[in-house]
Amino acid sequence: MDRRQKAWAIIVLVPAVVSTAIFVYGFVSWTGLASLTDWQQVQRVRGILPPGSFVGLENYEKIFSNARFWPNDIYNNAVFTLVFVTGCLLLGLLLAILIDQQIRGESIFRAIFLLPMAISFIVTGTIWAWILNPTNGLNVLIAGTVFDDLRRFLLEAGLLQPLWKVLDDLRINVLRPGLTADPRSVIGAIAIAAIWQMSGFVMALYLAGLRGVSDELREAARMDGATESRIYRHIILPLMRPITASAIVLLGYTSLKMFDLVFVLTKGGPALSSDLPSIFMFETTFRGQLFAQGAAVATVMFLVSAVLIVPYIRSQLRTGRA
Repeated sequence: MDRRQKAWAIIVLVPAVVSTAIFVYGFVSWTGLASLTDWQQVQRVRGILPPGSFVGLENYEKIFSNARFWPNDIYNNAVFTLVFVTGCLLLGLLLAILIDQQIRGESIFRAIFLLPMAISFIVTGTIWAWILNPTNGLNVLIAGTVFDDLRRFLLEAGLLQPLWKVLDDLRINVLRPGLTADPRSVIGAIAIAAIWQMSGFVMALYLAGLRGVSDELREAARMDGATESRIYRHIILPLMRPITASAIVLLGYTSLKMFDLVFVLTKGGPALSSDLPSIFMFETTFRGQLFAQGAAVATVMFLVSAVLIVPYIRSQLRTGRA
C-alpha cells in the first residue's frame, strides 16, 4: 500500500473513529461521571462535566440497598436471560437442523422463521399482549374453530398443559395487574415472546454453520457405521461450538438491555414480578428525576455487559492472530 492509499484510508476512517470516540465512549464516560455526583431533578448543564457535587460511590450504595434493584431486578434479569438464551439456542438449532435436510420450499420456511426479526420488540410486545389477552385475544380468536377443538384435546390428554399453564399465568398475573404473581412464571412467559422473535436469528447462524460442514465428513462417518444422531452429537454439534458461543454473547447482551418488550407487555408488573434493571433505570431517571442514580444503574448494566463481551472479543482476536 503506497502513501496515497494510506492517506485515503486514514481520511475514510477518521470520521468513524472520531464519531465513535465522542458518541459512544465519550457518552459512556460522561454517564460514569454523572453516577458519581448528586445530580437530581432538572439542572442546567454548564460546560462538559455533569452538574452536581462529587459524592463518590454513594449512588451505587443507594441502588444496591434498594430492594427493587437488588435482589429483585437482578434476579428477574437472570431468570429471563437463562430462559431466553436457552430457548433461542434450542429452538434455533432445531429449526436449522430441520431446514438443513434439503426440504421442499426451504426458502419459504427460512423467510417465515426470519420474519419476526424484521419487527421491533415494541411491536412484538403489542402483538403478544393482544394474543394473550383473556378477553379478546387468542382464546376468542380460535373459539369454535378446529384449533379450539385441538387445544381442548391436547389439554385433556395432558400434552399441552405445561405450555398452556404458562400462558394462563401470563394472562391472569400480567394482564390483570391487581394480582400478585410468581416472578419465574411471569418472566418465563415473557421470554416466550422474545424467543419467538430471536430464534430465527439463531437459526440463521446455525444453518450457516451446518452448511459449512462438508458432505465428505458426513459420508466418512456413515461409512464407519455412525448413525445420524451420532453424527450430530459427536461431529456436527462440536463443530458448532464457536457459533454457539457467538449466539450466547449476542443473546445475553440483548437480554441484559431488554426494555421495550417488557415495558410494552407488562410495564414491570404485577408487583415488580417482571421488573428489570432497564425499567428501574428508566423510572429512576425520567420519572423520579434522580439522574445520578439512573446513571449508576446504567453504568452497572454497562459493566455487566462488558464482562460478557470483552472476553469474547479477546478470544476472537487471539483466534484471528493464530
